[in-house]
Order: sequence, then C-alpha cells, then structure tokens
Amino acid sequence: MTAVPKQTVMAMKSYQNQAQMLVKNYLLADPFIPYTSILGGILACKVAYDLTQLISSFYIKTYAGLTKMQRVEWNNRGISTIHAIFVSALSLYFVFWSDLFSDQHLTGLVVFRSSPLSTFGLGVSVGYFLSDLGMILWLYPSLGGIEYVIHHSLSGIAVAYSMFTGEAQLYTYMVLISEVTTPEINMRWYLDTAGLKRSSAYLINGVVIFFAWLIARVLLFGYMLYHVYLHYKQVIKMHTFGYVLVFGVPSVLVTMNLMWFGKITKGLVKTLAKRQ
Repeated sequence: MTAVPKQTVMAMKSYQNQAQMLVKNYLLADPFIPYTSILGGILACKVAYDLTQLISSFYIKTYAGLTKMQRVEWNNRGISTIHAIFVSALSLYFVFWSDLFSDQHLTGLVVFRSSPLSTFGLGVSVGYFLSDLGMILWLYPSLGGIEYVIHHSLSGIAVAYSMFTGEAQLYTYMVLISEVTTPEINMRWYLDTAGLKRSSAYLINGVVIFFAWLIARVLLFGYMLYHVYLHYKQVIKMHTFGYVLVFGVPSVLVTMNLMWFGKITKGLVKTLAKRQ
C-alpha cells in the first residue's frame, strides 16, 4: 500500500478538528440546539420517508399494487412509526428512569428543569410535527381529517413552547409517551391495506392497541394530572401561556383519546364477534 503523505494526514486531522469544533460550538451549543434539532427532525422525516419507500419496493409484494395515494400514506406512516419509537423511548427514559425530573433531585423546581438532551428530543418532535402537518395539509384530507390537524397543531405548539422556554418539559414528555401506540395503529393500517384483515396478526395487533391505548393515552393522562396536582405550587409559577398549555392541551387530547378509544373498543368487539 502507498503511504499517505504526512501533509495529507495533517490536513485531514485539521479538517476533522474544525468539524468537531463546528458541531460542538454551534450545532450542539445550547442556544442553537432548538433550531438544529428541528432541522434534524425534518431531515430525519425525509430520510425515513425515502427509506420506507425503498425497503417497501424491494421487500413488500403488495406495495407495487397500491395506488399513488396509498403509497404516499404507506411511506408517511413509516415516518410516524420511526418518530414514535424514538420519542416514546426517550420519554419513558426521562419520566421513569432519569434523575432530571426526580423529586429527589433538589436543584430547581421540576417545572423548570431541562437538559441539552431533553431539549434536543423535543426539537426532533417539533420537526416531525411540522413535517407531518405539512403533508396532511398539502394532501388534505387524504392523510387525515380535521382531528389530525387539531392534534398535530396543539402538540406542535405545546412541544415547541416547552422546548424554547424549558418549562414543563416533564409534562411534555409524559404526553409524548402516548406515541407508543402509533406503531400499532400504523401496523393495523398496513395489515388492512395488504389484505390481511382476517389474519391472526391483525387480531393480536388489535388487542395490543386496546391495552396500549388504555395505558398510554387514558390512564397515563390521569397520572399526569395527579402529578400536576401534587406540584401545583410549582406549576402556578410558570408563565401564563405555559400554565394554560399544561391544563388545556392534555384536556383536549384526553377528550380526543377517549373518543378514539371508544371506536377502538367497538372495533375490537366487532372483530372478536366475527371470529366466534
């Protein structure tokens, strides 16, 4: 092998050091994290869309037979699935395992605590909500009706506020745990679109949706409101807009979740009745 000239090696190390300094001092510096994470989230959505399209074209036989709009929705659900896995895992970590929002952590009020990682995670979610809402509005109502517009708008505003101000990030992550139900909902659509509505996988997935929705989108919201009640003296110290978001957004979302849960329950009962 030909030896690499010493000047070339030094030049490569110099460029590497400059790149590391750029990332550390600008892209991942605290003041820039909200903006770089949002852009990163939008870019990740584009990559997820293209990867879903590429993988499905090669490995999913029914994909080629779908209509143009069905393929768009198929790819779009790939984005939401990847985002859901990322943000629900991060949310579970911050809410139940991290010391950042623990009551034993005595530094500062819990409603004002944040970290570079928690802010970055919220920024990625903002990027996702912006991307997905843009697609929903552009192709309205093919990818979802007004309920999806309301859900994404409220979620995006609440997450963005928490990210930029550092307020109520714990409660934001509590709400984002509900994204754990998204992969199952998407799987239901995939199985239905692939003609597997009568399969055992469809039935099992329906049962998983029922329990996941009950825990993550109904009971967990009750736990969140109870946590707010216990820490109300801290919550009232937030800015008025943040205070309204803490109570307003979960109230609207839990109402929508209960409506959808009723539909999920009826659908599951109907499916089980047909199997008997």
